[in-house]
Amino acid sequence: MKLQKLLSFVLSAALALCLLTACGGAPAESAPPAGDAGGDLLAKIREAGVITIAMEGTWSPWTYHDESDTLTGFDVEIGQYIADYLGVEAKFVEGAWDGLFAGMDSGRYDLVINGVDITPGRSEKYDFSDPYAYIHTVLVVRADNEDITSFEDLKGKTTSNSIGSTYMELAEQYGATVEGVDSLGETMEMVLSGRVDATLNAEVSVADYLGEHPDAALKQVAATEDASEVAIPMRKGEEAASLRAAVNEALQAMRDDGTLTKLSEKYFGHDLSQK
Repeated sequence: MKLQKLLSFVLSAALALCLLTACGGAPAESAPPAGDAGGDLLAKIREAGVITIAMEGTWSPWTYHDESDTLTGFDVEIGQYIADYLGVEAKFVEGAWDGLFAGMDSGRYDLVINGVDITPGRSEKYDFSDPYAYIHTVLVVRADNEDITSFEDLKGKTTSNSIGSTYMELAEQYGATVEGVDSLGETMEMVLSGRVDATLNAEVSVADYLGEHPDAALKQVAATEDASEVAIPMRKGEEAASLRAAVNEALQAMRDDGTLTKLSEKYFGHDLSQK
């Protein structure tokens, strides 16, 4: 009887050990779920078949809605080209400037393509693609304003700019108080109405606005000497390393086949892809 109990105990112990080790002499490893792309963002995008691109949709000619309310613009076509190059669908999501980066931080957006300047502060938090455009910042005031003729004259004045934008940062560096806005049109209206003294913006966006509003009582009084580098930010680190490389390949392909130059001339009237 004792022998029978002993044999039963041995068999039970052996069965338990077999279940723990998968009867292979070593602990069984869990196989990754089918289709798991791990931490590679590019692999996840290709697996999903969609790349999510965030932009304002209110900053002509970079991202805006045409007369039929269709989202279009220089950066929209850049984003579409990149999606096509990667072999996936482009999903464009519009939002306020200060929410674009928060959405990318949380993983809701893969890229922000919205005329983003490379700055030291942004480079600490994000990895950037190679530059695809070069622009100057201009200072705009109402046509009857004689008090502001240079960036230095902004001290103690007010400007209208998107919260967190390069233009807001530059205005504050010169001592201005910035009123937040959501669109270029709102920016210009605040200057025209006298609610603010001035605004800073991309020279090409100002030229586009004045071209569409030739009677607007505005004037450009100063411009930065050096051009800013416009590029595509993405989350920093190894997760996005392969995506950054692929985006750079797409941008290079656009240079090589002339697409960058054609799009620049289409939307801005001249080639911004060269310094």
